[in-house]
Amino acid sequence: MLRGEHWAVLGPNGCGKTSLLKALTGYLTPSAGRITLLGRTYGETDWRELRLKVGLVTSALQASIPPAEPARETVMSGRYAQLDLWARTTRADAAAAARLLRFVGAAHLAEREWVYLSQGERQRVLIARSLMARPRLLILDEPCAGLDPVAREQFLNFVDGLARRPRGPALVLVTHHVEEITPAFTHALLLKSGAVLAAGPKARTVTTEALSAVFGVRVAIRTRRDRYQSELRLSPSRKFR
Repeated sequence: MLRGEHWAVLGPNGCGKTSLLKALTGYLTPSAGRITLLGRTYGETDWRELRLKVGLVTSALQASIPPAEPARETVMSGRYAQLDLWARTTRADAAAAARLLRFVGAAHLAEREWVYLSQGERQRVLIARSLMARPRLLILDEPCAGLDPVAREQFLNFVDGLARRPRGPALVLVTHHVEEITPAFTHALLLKSGAVLAAGPKARTVTTEALSAVFGVRVAIRTRRDRYQSELRLSPSRKFR
C-alpha cells in the first residue's frame, strides 16, 4: 500500500476479512507469511506502539463503550487507545476532541451519552475517536452496517472527502457492497476462502468476472457517476447460506 492509495476489501461471509484485520492490528498471530505495516514488520516491532498509528472503526468496539460516557470522552479515549476512558486528560485533549467532533459534523453531540446516540451518530463519533491519535492508516470495518440509506450516503460522502484530504490517513474500507466504494478509493482486494483472489487498481479488480468468482454467483457490475452498482443473478433454486 503506497502513499495516495486507498483500498477496499471485499468478499463473502467467512472469507477472511476479519482475520486479516486482526492480523494487521496484531490481535491474531499469522500462521504463515510476513506482515509489514507502515514500514514495520510483525515480530520485529512492538505492535502495541504501532497500533497507536492505526485508527480502527468497527462495530466490535461499541459493546465496550460505557453507556453513560459522553461523546467527547469517547473521542478523547482514542488518543490513549483506551475504552472506558480512565487516563488523566488535558485541555489540549478536550480541544482536539471538540475540533474532531466539528470535523465529522457531530459537534452538537459532545455531551450526549453513548446510549442516546443513533447508529449513524455513533459511527461519526468513532471516526473522530480514531483520528484523535493522528493515525497514518484508518481501517473502516463495515462502517455502514445498520445505517439507513440517507445516513449511509451522508457517511460515504464524508469518507470520500476524508480520503481526498492532502494530509489525511490512508484508508482501508472493508465491505460486502461495491456500492460503498466511493470514487476516492483507488485499489481493491478480493478475498475468497481465506485467500486473495484478486488485488490491484479497482478498475481492473472490481469487475463482473472477479466479483462473480468471489461470490459464486453471477454479479453484474456497472458504473454510474463514478460509483459502482451491482446486480445479482441468482438461480431460483439456490439455497440461502
